[in-house]
Amino acid sequence: MAIATLAGVLTFNTHALAQTAAAPTETATTQDNAILLTVFLKHDQSRPLSELNAQLEKQGFYKAFPPPGVEVVSWNIVMGIGQVVTLRLPASRLREVNRIFETTAWGAYHTEFYPTYDYKAVGLAEHDKAK
Repeated sequence: MAIATLAGVLTFNTHALAQTAAAPTETATTQDNAILLTVFLKHDQSRPLSELNAQLEKQGFYKAFPPPGVEVVSWNIVMGIGQVVTLRLPASRLREVNRIFETTAWGAYHTEFYPTYDYKAVGLAEHDKAK
């Protein structure tokens, strides 16, 4: 099921139609249901930063993001791009997180989403086994 979920998620992009069904309330993230979501928030460089920040405030971006129960793994400024945020969340909350970006970040940012899963333990175990 996890593979099917990730396969469906990988076809997801920011041009997908908005969905309005109520979001699940699950907040517990375990190894079995956790995904990582890397979000590129590319600044609209045709507008000054003060204007973009005013738009984000008006749209309530920082009030809505990050939602409770979604872990921010990293949040970095990348010069020439904008912000890159990596989140850990239950796969069942992906649509909820997407809706926050659709309703509060669009206009100030062009968004890209990259859902992944944590492979570190497996990769390191394979490395150790290969020694």
